[in-house]
This record gives sequence, structure tokens and C-alpha cells, in this order.
Amino acid sequence: MRIADNWKDYRLIDTSGGDRLEKWGDVTLIRPDPQVIWKNPSPAPEWDSAGAVYNRSSSGGGSWSYNRKLPESWNIRYGGLTFLVKPTGFKHTGLFPEQAVNWELCDRLIRGAGREISVLNLFAYTGGATLACAKAGAKVCHLDAVKNMVEWGKENARLSGLADRPIRWITDDAMKFLGREIRRGNRYDGIILDPPSYGRGTNGELWKLEDCIYELMERCTEVLSDKPLFLLLNSYTTGLSPSVMAYLLKMTVRQRFTADVSAEEIGLPVERTGMAIPCGNTAIALFE
Repeated sequence: MRIADNWKDYRLIDTSGGDRLEKWGDVTLIRPDPQVIWKNPSPAPEWDSAGAVYNRSSSGGGSWSYNRKLPESWNIRYGGLTFLVKPTGFKHTGLFPEQAVNWELCDRLIRGAGREISVLNLFAYTGGATLACAKAGAKVCHLDAVKNMVEWGKENARLSGLADRPIRWITDDAMKFLGREIRRGNRYDGIILDPPSYGRGTNGELWKLEDCIYELMERCTEVLSDKPLFLLLNSYTTGLSPSVMAYLLKMTVRQRFTADVSAEEIGLPVERTGMAIPCGNTAIALFE
């Protein structure tokens, strides 16, 4: 497991009984995590002083209950990047801190390439990977189907001092966009994909990862440049193991290019226990 252990403004304090106890800057939150199937017999005292708790509803979704007045939003930093975070109606805060290991990987690859690199970030959310690539010197195309997420990404770019970098901000359906890029002849040296398990496109198109991911990867191979640098695929779908993801890349990307393919879990360190929890999987193709 690759562990995102370089955070200073984010802490995963404890995990127990289906929940995470996290500190985002100065704000402590409790959020559900279905993989936390244990109970800590020696829980951290901070459980009793969390500022807000996300409670799941039996009918789906959920809501926050606040133990004190919190700011509507606030900023946290990672390296030279600044992110706006806030509790949303879907338990998220606008950032997946475990992805820092992939931000660092993309940074190293782009800086070490010795040439101009163009990156396509699909399902780009609020732009963590977009900003990491832009800061490393890449041209980036940032795409998400939700306009509010794209606007959030723009705000993160402004906060990080990257608003003037060459970033294309696009709200669109990923499959439709890839089809148009193939026809236009636009190509990218790096591709990052962070698809949801379930979702809908800009016009309500149903997305289910297991049903759509193969065709998506086939299209991605068609927008890679003649000298690609990397392709990085994330998954939070529990049934999609690292081995399955690596197999998928070998059956798509490596059918057209020579690449070293690997896949493993990514995760976060838990302060209270000294252990780490998995937070998804990443498959990586590094091209020769």
C-alpha cells in the first residue's frame, strides 16, 4: 500500500465503528467509512469533541449534525497547493487526501520528462491532480460532468496561485468528450482517471463503473500521444481489486503501447493505532 503520510493540515486521528475521526485544518469531523468494520477498544478522546458528524439515512444519503458553529468553508494546504474544503451533503469535503501520493507521483514524472507534457484529467472533481500537474509545469485539460465541481477547481487554482497556468476547464460527459477528442486529433502525454462507481453524465447518462470502464479505457488509448508518459486509473469500487485494474490496463493500454503496468492500494495513516487504512486502488501505466 502506498500511504499518503506527508500531510500537515489533514490528520486521520482514529477509525472505529464504521467511522473516521478526521481533522481538516482546525476542524474535526466524523464521517462514515464502510471499510471500518472494527471497533477501537481504546478510542481517541477527540471523538467527544468533534465539530460535526455525518449521519447516514436509511433511505440513502444523509446529513450533518453540528456540535458547534463551524465556518461554511476553510482552506488547507499540501505542499505548495491550497484547497478549499467544506462539508457537503454527500459526506465529502471536496478533497480525497489519500490522492496526495498520486499528486506527488505525477509531479515527479512531469518534472523528470524533460519536455512539455499535456495531461488530461477525467472525472477531475475539485482539481487536486490538475493543480499538481499544472504546478509541475504541464498543460492540463480538467474535465468533470458537474459544473459546481469545475468551479470549485478553479477556486482551488486561484488559491494556489495557479489561475494563470494553461488549464482548460471543461464541464462535459467523459465518454462524449473523448469521442470528440479522437475525431479532432487531440492527444495527451498523460491521462488521469478518477471515475465514480455510479454517476450520471451532463444529460443524465447512467454511469456504472463495471459496465463502462473497458470502453472508457479503449477510448483513452486513442487520445494518448505517440510518446505518452503515464496513465493513472483510480477506483473506489470495492469489487475492483488492484489485480483486476492492472489486468484491464494490460488488455487496453498495453495492447497499443509498451508500458510497465502496476496496481496497488493507496491509503492513509491512522494516528491512534499506527496502522493504515485502504482508501481505494490505483493502477499505473508508465510508458517506455
